[in-house]
Amino acid sequence: MPYAYCEQIGKEIRDISDEIPFEIPESWEWCRLSDLAIKEIKRGKSPVYADSGSVLVFAQKCNVKTGRINITLAKYLSDSVISKYPQEEYMQDRDIIVNSTGTGTLGRIGLYSDRDNPNNLPLVPDSHVTIVRVCKSISQYIYYILKWYQPYLEESGEGSTKQKELKADRIKELFIPIPPLAEQHRIVAKIEELLPYIERYGKAEEHLTTLNTTFPEALKKSILQEAVQGKLVPQNPDDEPASVLLERIRAEKQELIKQGKIKKNKNESVIITRDKIPYEIPDSWVWCKLSDLAILENGDRSSKYPVEADYVEIGIPFFGAKDIDGDMMSFQNVRFISQQKYDELGNGKLVDGDIICLLRGSVGKTAKFEANEQFDTGFICAQMLIIRLLDKSLFGYISSYFKSPDYTNYVESKVTGTAVRQMPAKEMGNLLIPLPPLAEQHRIVAKIEEIMPMIERLTLR
Repeated sequence: MPYAYCEQIGKEIRDISDEIPFEIPESWEWCRLSDLAIKEIKRGKSPVYADSGSVLVFAQKCNVKTGRINITLAKYLSDSVISKYPQEEYMQDRDIIVNSTGTGTLGRIGLYSDRDNPNNLPLVPDSHVTIVRVCKSISQYIYYILKWYQPYLEESGEGSTKQKELKADRIKELFIPIPPLAEQHRIVAKIEELLPYIERYGKAEEHLTTLNTTFPEALKKSILQEAVQGKLVPQNPDDEPASVLLERIRAEKQELIKQGKIKKNKNESVIITRDKIPYEIPDSWVWCKLSDLAILENGDRSSKYPVEADYVEIGIPFFGAKDIDGDMMSFQNVRFISQQKYDELGNGKLVDGDIICLLRGSVGKTAKFEANEQFDTGFICAQMLIIRLLDKSLFGYISSYFKSPDYTNYVESKVTGTAVRQMPAKEMGNLLIPLPPLAEQHRIVAKIEEIMPMIERLTLR
């Protein structure tokens, strides 16, 4: 049968059975923390600081997160206010400290020892810490009980989010289970025997948490890098070599140049010397530049760039960086320009399947544009690079390449500026890409699409 607990305050006796945290052995007793204190449980005073002095001020930052006391973080108290501190307000060996203000530090428990103060300068607490002083024979035990209460105290602050305060009354009313003194000492001894193991377990758990957090993303990058180096899926000798695919794409590009649909790049190079090759790839693969595979066009950067007055309620969708949503261009909040403004703008006209690449801000970020049948008047973007693949069947592999560490490292090596990060459009054209046979590209993309959802599930655990 559980005990019925009552508490007498003055002449009033009330049942507190529902407030008692848990049952204790018959040789133990429950009491309030205030009944054990040999000094009123309260905060220190707001100090007046000085550059030097004979008395130190213990601030809550001296009660550090790692569970130790660091007196080197204390400041000096001005001599002008020393007389306002009675002797009992000075900190003593085995005082228990409770940080009492500020999200992130409120509720933190510490135990002060004279050993923490090698210079033996007197100490007074500031107004952000509460001092709990009990008999030294039970101080270590009470400290560990308050450590048990720490999560509760951390949630017991009152006031605004940034300046929550833990009232002394909340600390005073804590229920403390009191064993016989000899048992208290045995409990403390056992806790201190186990603490090193607990600390090692805590560090191991912290390491595991970090690993669990970072591992899925690192695994994604590793898989993508394996993919673009020809190590994710096996090669098939019956596949048409990538060199044949590349020649077909180049022939198509030459035809477009001949028809006047695109301009020839006078600086274009089709030979890649071995000293520029980042790593070895399978024999059926080939190194090429992005400019070999796509038409690159900078979105309009002229003085005709739309201003607020150019936007209309219904018109031609005009895309900016804000319209990138993950891997896709979004119509959700796109703005519209008139047909007249659309005709004024030069570059930036979009077609279905284009890849958009940011050259300012989030440099290198890419997204696919898919035309919306709701709009049949055209689409346009500005101040972004349009990558229009000459063979749309390359899209899956090229999109995967844009997520690989290979690509990220290249972009970072070409970024200029600090206040505004940017990259010249020509650097995207010079991007070296390891190109597999088309059939292998499809196998690579299929394998990536098979594996990535499994990794996403790891992230959600």
